[in-house]
Amino acid sequence: MFEGGMTKLEAKWAIARDAIGGGRLSVIMPVYNLADTIEANVAETARLFDSHGIRAELVPVDDGSTDGTAAALTRAAEPKYEHVIVKPVICQRNGGKGAALRAGFDASTGEYVMLLDGDLDINPKQTPWFFEAMVEKGADIVIGSKRHKRSVVQYPWHRRIVSWVYFTLVRIFVGLPITDTQTGMKLFRREVLGESLGRMLVKTYAFDLELLAIAHQRGAKIAEAPVVIRFGNKFGALKANTVKTMALDSLAVFYRLRVLRYYAKAEVPPKLDHDPLVSVVIACPRRSWMLDECLGALANQTYRNFEVIVLPDADSQLSTLNFKLSTLPTGKVRPAEKRNLGIKAAKGEIIAFIDDDAYPDAHWLEYAVRYFGDETIGAVGGPGVTPPGDSFLARMGGRVYDNLLVSGNYRYRYKAGGVRRDVDDYPSCNLFVRKSLLDSFGGYRTDFWPGEDTLLCKDIVDAGKRIVYDPWVVVCHHRRPLFGAHLRQLGRYAFHRGYFCKRYPSNSLRLSYFIPTLFVAYLFIWAILVAIPQPDIMSVELFCIWQGLISMPMLAYIFLVLLTSFSLNPAVWVITLCGVLATHVTYGIRFLGGLLAKKAPCEFIGKDHA
Repeated sequence: MFEGGMTKLEAKWAIARDAIGGGRLSVIMPVYNLADTIEANVAETARLFDSHGIRAELVPVDDGSTDGTAAALTRAAEPKYEHVIVKPVICQRNGGKGAALRAGFDASTGEYVMLLDGDLDINPKQTPWFFEAMVEKGADIVIGSKRHKRSVVQYPWHRRIVSWVYFTLVRIFVGLPITDTQTGMKLFRREVLGESLGRMLVKTYAFDLELLAIAHQRGAKIAEAPVVIRFGNKFGALKANTVKTMALDSLAVFYRLRVLRYYAKAEVPPKLDHDPLVSVVIACPRRSWMLDECLGALANQTYRNFEVIVLPDADSQLSTLNFKLSTLPTGKVRPAEKRNLGIKAAKGEIIAFIDDDAYPDAHWLEYAVRYFGDETIGAVGGPGVTPPGDSFLARMGGRVYDNLLVSGNYRYRYKAGGVRRDVDDYPSCNLFVRKSLLDSFGGYRTDFWPGEDTLLCKDIVDAGKRIVYDPWVVVCHHRRPLFGAHLRQLGRYAFHRGYFCKRYPSNSLRLSYFIPTLFVAYLFIWAILVAIPQPDIMSVELFCIWQGLISMPMLAYIFLVLLTSFSLNPAVWVITLCGVLATHVTYGIRFLGGLLAKKAPCEFIGKDHA
């Protein structure tokens, strides 16, 4: 019962104290809508560690709660403890578990980091067993396992089945040498967690799996500790959408790990030695509800060292917000001229371009700025996803852009997720560029519109700098509604892309850009051949075979559009299908026009808030 005058439990707490030594244990607690319980949970955890002499910092992270959780965490930080400090982190928007844990990690300082669910389904009293396993097995990570032989788990039968199936699939496809991934208590050595978080892409349900898969592939040793979990009756049936999302995210982890080998190659930029000032430049015609929405989202940024420069046609009265805001009237000029004026007025080391009809994620600046510690990187971009609040036809426009047959390998521009990559062309609705680089070649070219951002990216690459795409650097970009506004905007882009293919081929001459034009040519030839009457010298059977052969590509195309546009909602399915077809025809015709044009127009076009 006793070891050197201590009970076995006290001896295990002593192991934890000795391991921490003069350092600190950081406990990151992701929280969402726990206003009724989180204050008590934080206090219980703080008193526990304080009573055992554990030097700890508790970092509860409010992941955009809507029920007063932020206020509860602020109150939880007020009591003072001898060995424990409480450092709440408040995220203004819900970003998922991955984003919350990353925010907590960035705010923490401990040599050891524990991830602990804020609802305390697993009581932190079990901490000594985690340190014991880490010390005895020389582990870098210790996870709580419901399947450990000493675990005590009260678990609904349907959850046991789902958990067993998921564990079996993970063991087969990912190859982790553990029996559990989802239990909400894990202990890490800081450097191991930092290296893994820097390579992560999943934000939600498969976050734990990806985190452990990355750490294991990079050589981290993982051990397991027993846990006591009593779920009671708090868990109902699993939602089909939750199961679907977790399955897709898990398959994506397998694909990146085993097929792409992405995690082995993914780079983590060096840590910045200071927080550079970012100048956010917004070119717009006038004040609008969309501009107000954009500015409101900027007010919620987790990275605070920034200024905003708005460039309307005429003087506009904008609301005062919690950041430095400048308004520079420009007259009625094109976006390129406006942005160049913004670059000239900017005081920041980094210029962040965003359109006034887009609004950023709360971590937008934070996730982009970290790349600029690498001097080889000149620019950073991220996805512009369709806002859920857009009108029905605008969301259908976004759905068309997201269609595999429309955007192909460029879907990452319109869809969150995917992997980091180097690109050579990226739109200015979500683009960060070093100011020194912009100054070196004079900013945007002003002899083309649209397409000026394609030429800007060409200048960046020609200067020997990289452009990095990161799926976490997200903005929501309002779409043009189908069909008129969507097709007019698309037609302008297609014309300039066709023109650039012959004039500036380095980042425009791509086979994929020619495919819609080839499709239109096929439609034209197909219509002629189908209209040809049956020759007298050809039998009916042979004529039908001939008509079938020339129609096979059309039938295959229709099948693929039906497949990639599928929705359980018939209206969504039909409108998306028609939108894809109209997009292909419009792009194909306008691209050919640009390819054959002697000169590309660059006059200002005021329609569609373009």
